[in-house]
Amino acid sequence: MASATGIPQHAPTNSDDNGRGDQGDLEPLLGRPGDASQRDNAPIAKNLIIGTGVIAEAAGILLVASVWAAVFLNGPLILFSVHPLAQSIGMLVLIQSILILQPTHSGRQKAVGQKLHAGLNFLAFAVFAVGVISIEVNKFINNGAHFHSVHGYLGVIASFWLLAQYLVGFTMYGIPALYGGEANAKKIWKYHRASGYVLLPFLAATVISATQTEYNLSVLGLKLWAMIVIFVLMLVGIYPRIQKQKLGF
Repeated sequence: MASATGIPQHAPTNSDDNGRGDQGDLEPLLGRPGDASQRDNAPIAKNLIIGTGVIAEAAGILLVASVWAAVFLNGPLILFSVHPLAQSIGMLVLIQSILILQPTHSGRQKAVGQKLHAGLNFLAFAVFAVGVISIEVNKFINNGAHFHSVHGYLGVIASFWLLAQYLVGFTMYGIPALYGGEANAKKIWKYHRASGYVLLPFLAATVISATQTEYNLSVLGLKLWAMIVIFVLMLVGIYPRIQKQKLGF
C-alpha cells in the first residue's frame, strides 16, 4: 500500500484472475479463510464493512463526531480549532484507505483497490498537512512554545513517520526504478506494511495524548477514557482483517 499499510502487489499470490484462489492464502489473523476477503463481483465499497471493518468504521465516525462536537460546542472558533478538526478527518480518511484495500486478493480487485487506496491516502495526507500547518501558524502568530507536551513530541514523530510511509509507498508503486526495479521494490513491501501496522497504534497514542493538553483540559473537554475506547475499537476493527500472507514474513 501507499500508506500506513503498504502498497498491494500487482498480481495475486496463488490466486487466479477471478479472485478464486487457495483459501489458505485468504486467511485473516482472526477468523476463517475468506472471512475478510472481497467476494467475486462484489462492489469494492463493501470492503469497508466486511468482517470487523464495521467496528473500525463506527470508531472513526465516533472520533470525528466527538472532536467536532467538542470544538463547535466549547469556546470560540479560532485558528487552533482547525488542528483537531483536520486531524480527526484525516484519521477517518486514513481508515478508509486501509479498509478498502485489506480484503482485495485477485489482480483485478487489487488494481481497483490500489487506485482508491492511493487517492484516499493523498487526501488523508492533504488533510493532515492542513492540521499541522494550522498549529504551526498559530504558534508563530502567538509566539507559542514547541515541544511543551507529550502530544507535541508524539505529533512530530508521527508526522515524520507518516511522511516516510507515504514517500516509500508512493515511490515503490509509482517509481520502482528507484529501488532497482519492481522485483527489488517488492522485497521492501512487507517491511513497509509491518511498519504501517505499528504506526497505526502510534497515531492512536498521539491522539489520545491530546486529551491531556492544556487546551483540551481547559476548553474542549474530550475525555481520556472515551478516546481510549474509540481507538481500541478502531484497532479491533482493522487488525483481525489482516491477511497473513500479505505480511510476507
